[in-house]
Amino acid sequence: MSAAPAVGVPAAAETTPERTEIWRRIDRGDLARTLFVAACAVLVGFGLTGPWPAVPVIALVGLVVGCWPIVAEAWEDVRHRRMSMELSMLIAIAAAAAIGEWVTSLVITAFVLAAEILEDLSMARGRDALTDLMAFLPSAVQVRDGDELRTVPLDEVRAGQTVVVSPGERVPVDGTVTAGTSSVDQSRITGESMPVELGPGGLAYAGAVNHLGALEIHAERVGATSSYGQIVDAVRAAQSSEAPVQRLADRFAGYLVYLALGGAVITYVVTRDVTATISVVVVAGACGIAAGTPLAVLAAIGRAARTGAFIKDGAHLESLSAVDTVIFDKTGTLTEGTPEVTGARPAGDASEDQLMTWAATAELYSEHPLGQAIVRAARERSLPLGTPETFEYEPGRGLSAHVDGRLVQVGNAALVPGPDAGAPGPDGEPGRPGTTDVYVAVDGAFVGTVRLSDTVRDSARQCVADLHAMGLRVVMLTGDGRPTADAVAADLGIDEVRAELLPEQKLAAIDAERAAGRKVAMVGDGVNDAPALARADAGIAMGSGTHVARESADIVLISSDLADLTRTLLIARRARRIVLTNFVGTVAVDVVGIVLAAFGLLGPVLAALVHVGSETAFILNSARLVPGRSGGRRG
Repeated sequence: MSAAPAVGVPAAAETTPERTEIWRRIDRGDLARTLFVAACAVLVGFGLTGPWPAVPVIALVGLVVGCWPIVAEAWEDVRHRRMSMELSMLIAIAAAAAIGEWVTSLVITAFVLAAEILEDLSMARGRDALTDLMAFLPSAVQVRDGDELRTVPLDEVRAGQTVVVSPGERVPVDGTVTAGTSSVDQSRITGESMPVELGPGGLAYAGAVNHLGALEIHAERVGATSSYGQIVDAVRAAQSSEAPVQRLADRFAGYLVYLALGGAVITYVVTRDVTATISVVVVAGACGIAAGTPLAVLAAIGRAARTGAFIKDGAHLESLSAVDTVIFDKTGTLTEGTPEVTGARPAGDASEDQLMTWAATAELYSEHPLGQAIVRAARERSLPLGTPETFEYEPGRGLSAHVDGRLVQVGNAALVPGPDAGAPGPDGEPGRPGTTDVYVAVDGAFVGTVRLSDTVRDSARQCVADLHAMGLRVVMLTGDGRPTADAVAADLGIDEVRAELLPEQKLAAIDAERAAGRKVAMVGDGVNDAPALARADAGIAMGSGTHVARESADIVLISSDLADLTRTLLIARRARRIVLTNFVGTVAVDVVGIVLAAFGLLGPVLAALVHVGSETAFILNSARLVPGRSGGRRG
């Protein structure tokens, strides 16, 4: 929704820039052609009331000038053996001219040209909702090289470099702030409308605008791998792809044209009224479907990108709009995914430090949140970590590594021999809900337990509640133990829980849901979620998740805020409703219009007005999805 005009500023003044922008976008040649044809219609209409022999000449000149682009498009359709509105309108224009209805043929031509201008403007707005994102990053970047600052082109910046962003400049990379504090506008990336305070340790996104102080950012993802780069790739894919509903719209538009031509033939056979026959052809309009559908898809993808998510293709938007079941992974998706070690209980002769050293050294190269937390805790204790000689990760079970010639296994009870899942943990009690116990074995002998705790995301409870309010079924799949999984599910109000699953079991669960006729969206963040994300009808990855998960997913929640999931679902559903409204409305208008025209109740000029009016209404209906220029979460 656009902001209200400022106090004391006339509304007309507020809309002047937008009107100027619209005027600039209109093709001058198309506008001149339309006005020329309209002028010819006026002159011919005036000439018919008096002795003016030049009427046919003026009419023919107007038709030749006006019909040239229509003939070109109709010829392309004939060459490709497809029926289109241009071809049907050309038939109607020629028929009206053949019986001497010059004013009718010129008015129809002017209406068709005006409708083309409107269609071009609407589609341009839909494309701009995406493409104005693509020109937002700076072309040159300041990079710190020791004590010196040098300016380099953006495409020469590499991960690992330190980028300096001055006040008022745009952040060129994804990375961690290493120095400075500032207020940053991240609305184009995360959709967050309010500025975010960033300081050392904070995560900055490419495309954000630095408001106040200077920031030094350690570049982690640059170019196409940054959040902004992924949005740009999604933009390009969206503009070049064609969603299934769009292909259906094109076929359906052809069927409507055949319906109109069939109705015209029947009308002529029954009534022998050429004027009524022409009216039947003219009144049927399918452009509201043919043009409104791709506009709705482009606009919805643009709006989703402005609210914190990017959808990689129009087909994925369509799939998302139809889901009835949302399946979540737990760790890193419903929870923060940054667990902390809360205790370590050695077994046998091992000490607590030895236990942590073995576990952390084995996990040194792990990307799993639990492994990274163990390494973090060991370093905080200043323990001497070695380097694993071998490293083998078993999804859903844990990992095995050789450390100083000894086999160290770190994982759950399915991998580590010896521990009892219900045995006392580091605090002498069985595992409590909300905690995860990681077992450690050395050379096949159980040596202890490391306990970790994770916290539920702030947005998770509201997200689950919103999904339920939308009539969706919510399921959680996790490799964690049953007590932890049940506790998180109860806290969030999740319908169904399946715990202690391996990645292949998650995949089987997705397959079972789909085999039962469910339309499934899978939300995850880890390497072990990637197969399920790829298999679901709509795979949704957290922006903070692994590269593999983001690549496997159809949709990425850039800021990992689950509120963006519900907003994106609402956008997809709204786009679907708009497209459906356009389909039903077009059919209703065409059928009623054909019947009225066949009975002589709708003349050719009025039929053309109905045609263009309905087309305009349905295209503008789709254009309601186009986000405002300011971006923002609810723009």
